[in-house]
Amino acid sequence: MSDLLERLRGRGWRMTAQRRVVAEVLDGDHVHLTADEVHARAVAKLPEISRATVYNTLGELVTLGEVLEVATDRRAKRYDPNAHKPHQHLVCAQCGAIRDVHPAGNPLADLPDAERFGFVVSAVEVTYRGLCPSCAGA
Repeated sequence: MSDLLERLRGRGWRMTAQRRVVAEVLDGDHVHLTADEVHARAVAKLPEISRATVYNTLGELVTLGEVLEVATDRRAKRYDPNAHKPHQHLVCAQCGAIRDVHPAGNPLADLPDAERFGFVVSAVEVTYRGLCPSCAGA
């Protein structure tokens, strides 16, 4: 069973066939699918699943805090099931590919007090940008 499915079962989330398929599609370490990509993969597993059900399920998962909604540029939002594993993102500036990365250090502690402007900072989002090997021609 996937990590996401286990977390949802542990929360007592009602596991319909449609919800299960969406959770299965989202399972993985470097999964950052758009809603349309989730829908296309879900349809391959459960042909009768509707786009509205996929969108509603993604919205519920985000509200529950079990999936992160990632917006790294002007492209479609992506959904990241690694909501409970602190990480940052590495994004290809050309094709939009996204990978989870785990840099050393604490980015929250790296912000000097003088740069906090009185804010009580609770979270940090860092996005690294560059070209993936395919786009860089490697």
